[in-house]
Amino acid sequence: MGEMVNVKIARLLEEAASILEEQGGNPYRVQAYRNAGRTLRQLERPVTEILERRGEKGLEELPGIGESIARFIRTAVETGRLPMLERLRGESDPELLLASVPGIGRKLAQRLHHDLGIETLEELETAAHDGRLTKLAGFGRKRVSGIIDSLAARLGRVRPASGGAVEEPPVEELLGVDREYREKAAAGKLRMIAPRRMNPGGEAWLPVLHTVRGARHYTALFSNTPRAHEMRATRDWVVLYYDGEGGERQCTVITSRIGPLSGRRIVRGREIECERYYRRESGRSGDVAGLGSAP
Repeated sequence: MGEMVNVKIARLLEEAASILEEQGGNPYRVQAYRNAGRTLRQLERPVTEILERRGEKGLEELPGIGESIARFIRTAVETGRLPMLERLRGESDPELLLASVPGIGRKLAQRLHHDLGIETLEELETAAHDGRLTKLAGFGRKRVSGIIDSLAARLGRVRPASGGAVEEPPVEELLGVDREYREKAAAGKLRMIAPRRMNPGGEAWLPVLHTVRGARHYTALFSNTPRAHEMRATRDWVVLYYDGEGGERQCTVITSRIGPLSGRRIVRGREIECERYYRRESGRSGDVAGLGSAP
């Protein structure tokens, strides 16, 4: 049974490596997934036993398995899925992601997605802290508290109860990746994938970008959610998935339609930081009054 688990997860990692290579991903990352898959196939003990005894640190002691891959393996063991691979396949489903949080089933996940527009764990965390969850039927204080604790562990951080800021990439970095993605997509320089959701004809229309900023690896995709289709924003909303020392994160970059940032690209949920960024940029160009103009 243990060997079967090892082989199953090895296959997931090897498939991720093959797809990432086909999509023009970082060759070192491609090789890292393949090396990890080889390690699991040769492992004499089941990874479940290592996780039970030593946790992710035990996995990191194995050849070719670092912090991020150890986290992927743990997710695969606990859920039977590898969200990163599903994303590469074009199968990413916000409702399934939300439903994977303890205390949230598929029905509540649907309501979170449709009623509040929540698509990521980060957005769910923000809604849990700012009071929006408690206003939604079915989310009592005890359930919300459990969700906060679960997300703190899963996202690899402890967020202050006051909702204070946590360490994230600067908005200029996120906006830079967004710009690179949209420019290359418009120029036809990116690989196209055929998302399995919202795509009955199986058309390969979704451009995918893999890029690096410092220690962070980014994957960028236009949003292919029911909400994005409903809002006709499938060529505007860009979802960025990235990892670093703190684990995997994601955010959404959109074109603001209201307020002083109207017409500007902003990181949803970080509007104040985006406004500061554009003010700095306007000041450098001498156009302090031009904050609301498109970049």
